[in-house]
Amino acid sequence: MPELKTLIFDWDGTLCDSISRIVESMVAAAKLTGLDVPSERAVRDIIGLGLPEAIAILFPGLNEPWLVEKLRQEYSEHYVALEQQPANLFPGVLEALDSFRSAGFKMAVATGKSRRGLDRVLAAHDLTGFFDMTRCADETLSKPHPRMLEEILNRLETPASCALMLGDSEFDMRMAHGARVRAIAATYGAQSREHLLQSRPEHCIDAFNEFPGFVMPASKAV
Repeated sequence: MPELKTLIFDWDGTLCDSISRIVESMVAAAKLTGLDVPSERAVRDIIGLGLPEAIAILFPGLNEPWLVEKLRQEYSEHYVALEQQPANLFPGVLEALDSFRSAGFKMAVATGKSRRGLDRVLAAHDLTGFFDMTRCADETLSKPHPRMLEEILNRLETPASCALMLGDSEFDMRMAHGARVRAIAATYGAQSREHLLQSRPEHCIDAFNEFPGFVMPASKAV
């Protein structure tokens, strides 16, 4: 197996324990916009997509542009208000990222968040400039299209066979498969192990703290 050189992470539900805030914000936005409130499961199942794509799936009959925009604004305002106290990173994330950096890995984030949202949360966790590259849904094609990963691999000059994607949604897994990148499923995030297994990940981890133990031996494989 080729040497592992680049680690690519989803953000929400993979590095950051923010799933409950996304669900709360979408429920609040639906109520304030006068729409049928989606279930928690339905919201969790669209996490990972860009916001326009998520709204289209959750509210398929919503065709009025002004109403879509109101929903988007209500969601964003509610989420930003919650983020006055930033959501915590999962236990072990900062320590693991530091160890990966010391081991010589390149690191990137591929997220359904907006650029403004990701920059805000990176700054809150003192991670601005930490990653070698970050890519957001509003500056390229949304997951599960592989373009986000292809752009990261191109910028970091990494062959797909030397990269690994860690994510907590089927969209992460499908994106990784489309880019021919190794797909690792985080079952502690938005979607269950049973759901993620349908997207054929190479491996599943049930807590982030399991990830360094998987990566370090894998990095030595040739």
